[in-house]
Amino acid sequence: MSETVAGCLVEALEKIGVTHIFGLISDSLNPIGDVVRRSKIEWVGVRHEEGAALAAAGQAKLTGRLGVCCGSTGPGSTHLVAGLYEASRDHAPVLALSGDMPRKLEGIDYFQATNPDLLFRDVSLYNETVSSPAQAPAVIHQAIAEAYAGRGVAHLTLPVDVLMAKIDGSVASVATLKPRSEISASDADIADMARRIDKADNIVVMCGAGCHGAAEELRALSDRLKAPLIHSVKGKDIMPYDDPRWMGGIGMIGTKADYHAVMNCDLLLMLGTDYPYSEFLPRECVVIQVDERARVIGRRASSVPSTMAPSAPPLARPMASRRSTVRARSSHSAATAVLICCCANSSPPCIISCR
Repeated sequence: MSETVAGCLVEALEKIGVTHIFGLISDSLNPIGDVVRRSKIEWVGVRHEEGAALAAAGQAKLTGRLGVCCGSTGPGSTHLVAGLYEASRDHAPVLALSGDMPRKLEGIDYFQATNPDLLFRDVSLYNETVSSPAQAPAVIHQAIAEAYAGRGVAHLTLPVDVLMAKIDGSVASVATLKPRSEISASDADIADMARRIDKADNIVVMCGAGCHGAAEELRALSDRLKAPLIHSVKGKDIMPYDDPRWMGGIGMIGTKADYHAVMNCDLLLMLGTDYPYSEFLPRECVVIQVDERARVIGRRASSVPSTMAPSAPPLARPMASRRSTVRARSSHSAATAVLICCCANSSPPCIISCR
C-alpha cells in the first residue's frame, strides 16, 4: 500500500487497529481518501469538521484506542480545533490530520492559507508539518506514539503534494504503537494500601472511566470490603443502576446520600478517576488513589503516600460488616483494573487508568 505518503499513513493506521477516519473530504484530503477507499478503514463523512473531531474523541474515550479525524486546507482545519479540545481535556488519544496547500504556494497569501502549526499549538501534545516524503514515516510514528503516551491530541499538517509523493519504506516499529501504562505499583505500595484498608471501618469506593471492563472485580471488591460503589460522570455506565452496590454519582448531578457517604467515610478508594471537582471530595479521611498516570495522583484530594512494607500481604480480610455499607444503603432509596481484591495474587499488580 505504501507507494505514497498517504499510503504510508493509512497503512500504519490500519496496522494499529484504526477502523474509522472521521472527516469531510476535499481536494487536499483526496490522496488520503483514495487510499482509505482501498483499505479496511471506513471513512465516516461528516457535515462539519468539529463533528469529526468530537466523533474521534468519543471513539477514543470509549475504546482507549486511537481516534482519527481530518480537516482540509483553511476552514476545514480550523473547524477541527473546538472538537479537539474535548479530546485534549478528557485525555483521549486522537490523531488530527490537516490537509494543506502544495508547498510551492506557501508564503504568497494563497487562497484560504492558514498557519496550522500555530493554530493547533495549544490543543496538541505533538504538532508537526510533514515537509518531505523522507520525513513522513518517522513523524507519523512519533505522532501516534505521542497521542498514546500523553493521552491527548497529536496533529500533523500534510501538504497535498507531500501526500501524493512517492515514498520508499513504511512506518517502522508499528508494534510499539499501543496504549501503555505509565507506572506500576510496587509491592510496598500495595502492602501499605492493604494495611490502611484493613484498618478502616467505613470505606467508599469511587469508580472512574479507568474501571470500564472491571464490573465483576468491582462487585467482588465491594462484597469483600462491604463498601458501596459510587462513580464519576465518565464511570456511570460501568454497572447497571439496579445493582445494590451501585449508589450513583457525586457532584452537582449526584445525590445527597452519595455526598454524605463520601464526606463521612474513613477511607475513600479512588479507582481510575481523576475526578476534578475537589469540593465534593473529603478533606479529613484517608484517600487512596489508583491510576496509571503518575501526574494525576494526589492532585484532586490529599492522597496518602504508599510506601513502607517490603512485600504485599493478602489484602483486606473479608469483613462481616462495615458501617459504610449499612449507612450508605439506608440513605439510598433503592488496575485495567481493580486494586486489591486480587492484587495480592497479581504480579505485577494491576493499575487502572484514566479519569
